[in-house]
Amino acid sequence: MNWKKTMALALAGVLSLGVLGCGGSTGSKSADKKVKIEYWHVASESFGGATVKQLVDEFNKSHPDIEVTAKYNPDMYKGLTQNLQAAMASGKNPDVVQMGYSYLNYANDNLKYTDLNDLAKQDDKDKNFLKDNFLPNVLALAQTDDGKQIGLPYSVSVPVLYINPDLFKQAGLDPDNPPKTWDEVKKAAETIKAKTGNAGFFMQEYADNWAQQALIESNGGAMLKKENGKVRAAFDSPEAAQAYQLLADMVKDGSGLHATNEEGFQAYLSGKVGMVCTTIGKRANFEKSANFKVVAAPFPVFQGKPRKVPAGGNFLMCFSKDPTKQKAAWEFIKYLESNDALTKWSTGTGYLPPRKGMDKEGAFKKVIDSNKNIQAALSTMPNLVKWASFPGQNGLKAEQLLIDVRDVILSGKEPAAQALQETAAKVNELL
Repeated sequence: MNWKKTMALALAGVLSLGVLGCGGSTGSKSADKKVKIEYWHVASESFGGATVKQLVDEFNKSHPDIEVTAKYNPDMYKGLTQNLQAAMASGKNPDVVQMGYSYLNYANDNLKYTDLNDLAKQDDKDKNFLKDNFLPNVLALAQTDDGKQIGLPYSVSVPVLYINPDLFKQAGLDPDNPPKTWDEVKKAAETIKAKTGNAGFFMQEYADNWAQQALIESNGGAMLKKENGKVRAAFDSPEAAQAYQLLADMVKDGSGLHATNEEGFQAYLSGKVGMVCTTIGKRANFEKSANFKVVAAPFPVFQGKPRKVPAGGNFLMCFSKDPTKQKAAWEFIKYLESNDALTKWSTGTGYLPPRKGMDKEGAFKKVIDSNKNIQAALSTMPNLVKWASFPGQNGLKAEQLLIDVRDVILSGKEPAAQALQETAAKVNELL
């Protein structure tokens, strides 16, 4: 049975029952005969929100029998996951959700989702959609340790070092030769502070530990490890403490900034911070909003050690219960993962598209060729590692402990080594 016939029969059944509803209820169509689904995302107005609206509007126009409503969730993936749990507890599931890679194990262990492989198998036209359009190592970004595909990679990002060429010149630094190591970052930050009076460096402080993981693991540390088959904290190592202390020392001497993202990013865009380490996903907003030419450089390394950058961003999950909504959600997911939609999403944000071949041909290839900042991000793709994901029912609490210790370290309340050891012990109790 083809998809349209299935939709028509499902519609007839729903209308005959006179059931209307939303979220995870059994009703799936309203009086206007549209399947209504919700799309939950973390894209604020300065971080892809306008592109989300564009994509949803275009999908709705091209699919008159489906109506997607987008819902923004603040506080990034932690906030979205907390809201998702509350909605599911009340029986009002959203249908398509941007889930952060760091919550992969938590989502698998604690949330009842719809298997995308099952939805693909029911699609007469695209039974092999996942295998045909995504490389195995990319699909693995949304797979559990035992290989279960719980979603489909959507947004892929790496941390990069954005610099302000004007401040570099004012400080007597060469903007055409951005820092390549963290020692060079520290020295450049000190020089910018001394010569211009402005802060030299800011590292993003979202409600996650993505950028800090890159810092720790690039210094030879690790976030997690397995002991006797159990996941344990590993960020209490000397390598992790050394990496974190470098940030704290910059904040202490005034060459680094400890602030909210809004404060840190705005200071950079207004010419008051020389360097910002954050996601390539901010590229489009930075390039549009800065009063100078934004330059992105690859994530710096520690001397003699390999670069390791966790894959940031999100994958798409389906939480629809009703079969009619599941089919509509699958159509929307396929649309978001199409070449055209991914090009718009990546151009409007800075995220790197997960679909294979887009860096070799087509519209996005032209975007890459014309933008050196994207090229800087792509150069670190061989250094990609998985974003650490805490398992079990206490995964959210463990993640929050790491967020809390960041403030303890950067505010100078405790040395990095002491704070990380104390936090590791607490995390291990939770796990």
